[in-house]
Amino acid sequence: MCNCGCNQEPEQKTINVRQSLLAANKKLADENRLLIEKMGALAINMISSPGAGKTTLLEKTIELMDARIKIAVIEGDIETDRDAARIRAKGIPVVQITTGGACHLDANLIHRAIHQLQDEYRLNSLDLLIIENVGNLVCPAAFDLGEHQRIVLLSVPEGSDKPAKYPAAFAGSDYFMITKTDLMPYFDFKSQEAIQEAMQINPDLQVMELSATSGQGMDKWLNTIENIINT
Repeated sequence: MCNCGCNQEPEQKTINVRQSLLAANKKLADENRLLIEKMGALAINMISSPGAGKTTLLEKTIELMDARIKIAVIEGDIETDRDAARIRAKGIPVVQITTGGACHLDANLIHRAIHQLQDEYRLNSLDLLIIENVGNLVCPAAFDLGEHQRIVLLSVPEGSDKPAKYPAAFAGSDYFMITKTDLMPYFDFKSQEAIQEAMQINPDLQVMELSATSGQGMDKWLNTIENIINT
């Protein structure tokens, strides 16, 4: 009953907070895409569990690209700037986002990071912006950051059952990358099982298998980057 003394039941309203949050995030993500495109660049959002090898892959990619394209990186971590320091050592513009506990990056954080990149490095032009998301296969899947392509990484030590366990991460991605393939002899990783289950979730996934440590499969990855930029 309402407090005015009448018998009328108060009007009840249900507010979908998550839907509202994602709608606001999507609007800002679209603005981020425009900002990135104004620099002449495309953006890749890399998501994976912790330890899947995202930073090692970035380091190897930068080395092999040999300054053929202009790359900048946004690093996302719950704590520390260790990954950003590794990328900075390669001479690449990088901004660290430390979430302080949040399990994912969102469009607002990326918006600020883009402006920070422009201010600190005076970036007027760029070919590729790589966003290394917080290590997590759950939360990052729901948030558009303004990327043009999304890559989900799965390392051999994690096991081949992850696509079925975390379908949203694979449903929303453009590429599926199996990493640390040099460790195949030491783990019971069923590559075809992982690929088959991922493709059942998202038949349009493009699949790559590589090892940044041994270099196996890196050529296909580098060609993919160039194709993304030139699309």
